Amino acid sequence: MDGLNFPTGRDHDLACLGRLAVDLYAEQVGCPLEDASSFAKYLGGSSANIAFGAARLGLRSAMISRVGNEQMGRFLVRTLQREGCDTSMVQVDPERLTALVLLGLKDRDTFPLLFYRENCADMAIDAEAIREDFIAGCRALLITGTHLSRPGVRAASATALGFAARHGTVRVLDIDYRPVLWGLTQPGEGERRFVADEGVTASLQEMLPQFDLVIGTEEEFVIAGGVPGDLLASLHRVRAVTAAALVVKRGPLGCSFVPGTVPAHIDAAITVQGEQVEVLNVLGAGDAFAAGLLTGLLNGQDFLEAARLANACGAIVVSRHACAPAMPTPAELAHWFSGSRHPKVDADAQLAHLHRTTAARQAWTEVNVMAFDHRSQFFDMAREAGASVTRLPVLKALLVRAAEQVEQSRSLAGRLGVLIDSVYGEPALHQATGRGWWVGRPIELPGSRPLRFDGTHTIGSALAHWPREQVVKCLVHYHPDDPVDLRLDQEARLLELWEATRQSGHELLLELIPPHNVTAAGTADTAVLRAVKRLYNLGFKPEWWKLAPMASAAWETLAQLIAERDPTCRGVVILGLNQPLATLAAGFAQATHPIVKGFMVGRTLWAAPSLRWLKGEIDDNAFVAETAGNFAALVDAWRASRKPHQEAA
Repeated sequence: MDGLNFPTGRDHDLACLGRLAVDLYAEQVGCPLEDASSFAKYLGGSSANIAFGAARLGLRSAMISRVGNEQMGRFLVRTLQREGCDTSMVQVDPERLTALVLLGLKDRDTFPLLFYRENCADMAIDAEAIREDFIAGCRALLITGTHLSRPGVRAASATALGFAARHGTVRVLDIDYRPVLWGLTQPGEGERRFVADEGVTASLQEMLPQFDLVIGTEEEFVIAGGVPGDLLASLHRVRAVTAAALVVKRGPLGCSFVPGTVPAHIDAAITVQGEQVEVLNVLGAGDAFAAGLLTGLLNGQDFLEAARLANACGAIVVSRHACAPAMPTPAELAHWFSGSRHPKVDADAQLAHLHRTTAARQAWTEVNVMAFDHRSQFFDMAREAGASVTRLPVLKALLVRAAEQVEQSRSLAGRLGVLIDSVYGEPALHQATGRGWWVGRPIELPGSRPLRFDGTHTIGSALAHWPREQVVKCLVHYHPDDPVDLRLDQEARLLELWEATRQSGHELLLELIPPHNVTAAGTADTAVLRAVKRLYNLGFKPEWWKLAPMASAAWETLAQLIAERDPTCRGVVILGLNQPLATLAAGFAQATHPIVKGFMVGRTLWAAPSLRWLKGEIDDNAFVAETAGNFAALVDAWRASRKPHQEAA
């Protein structure tokens, strides 16, 4: 691109210096911020959004900022890291708290913001902690305008810019003008986008010569140039102090590029038209634009190509609720430019599915799951043993201990899971959550046919209280040849659950078992394949399928079906149905296709020792040892079934 020569052969493509904060978004759309009753927590801050968005698009991005030594700071760092963004230059402040912003969505033109930034961590970034060798290892450095607004952050920005100039790192300014952060409005007026101020203009113009690329809205170039109401005159004043290439964001009109002489009118500049979409939330659109633009430029695209990408990123984000989490993935953009997208972003089911499934998420290449989400079976065992059901939570906590032992003895870190209910297993569920395990939780009413949900008539309201990492597990006894009324009822419940998990963000595991009274002898595999195909036809795409063992040919057919209908599916796991270990091992040997990721088995592992424990015949340690031994034997059988296939490959 004219005037920009990005160096090559460096560790990072883009480093972003600036705001790193927690965004709390009002979940109620259409009311004043003071009337909002619940908030969703996201990563925020313009620089952080750009670093996050660029990482999601495949750049090797890095964040230079500061967070508090507390929960919100750790949340931000982990969120960036999960997306692939380098956080080695994120400082930790021992005294200050992480910055916080409250945001509302009143209507298309009203987006109230409250910035809680008084003496916050990112405004106390230490210039001396910014390493020259790190900046030297970056192809580009982006700084946002907020970090020019106070002496401390201005000094940190100047330090980084000096290192960048010394090593040929391309220097980018996103003006990102927020009058409230320059002390020009009342604290409650964070949504105001423009206040003319000679001091801000002078401050920006003092720094502009140090940049190679400047990005801003029309209003932001007016504050940088200092001629209120006159964009062209302001651009001329900007050009008088910097040779930087200028990119003017013009909302739905797209963006214009001024690499050299300012044209007689803005439409005479190189312009790329914007995308026409319905706006839900303009907050974060400029950050998405910058992430897309820099991704294109750093990948060698010219301005026209990069701006087309940037406009698409901004258009997608304005159609969604959040800032950083709304950033598109490469798969979404491929769909966007494919010509097959829906005219309304929020009505494009494929775009939504790709956003959900192609963003960074924990990889589960294998799952070894002990399932003890059973409720009626544990109740029956307690009754048979003459024991109180109050002992069942203790029993399920011991099963967590058994899982821990096998995680250690079989080196299952990142491959261990549990299925636990909240009726008798709530303490165990809490113990298992937050430790890196695959954690599933049932939603079906045991034995219900047609399907009903356990403890709730409105599944969406129940999921609002579940930790996001917990996978929603639903067992359904379903057959395509069920009586029509029954089948439609079952399908309606499944689609209700599907929509609820799409809204809540939880992954969904569907345990599909054709009922014996409908399935003819020898046709169980066919019934499963027909049922899966039918549900795909209805638009149902769970992250996981949980199925009984099938013949090798059936697994191959299933894998082909999944590849055609939902290639982003996490995979399939094998259920146990209380079969002996030897029978399960034989089933594993048939399921060698890579689409089968593991097993989720319950009663085979713990039924017999649980009954003896409830009767008082064995103590806690003996119960844990026996159950862990069974689980370890099943893990060994699973691994043994993989070896011949792996060796052949």
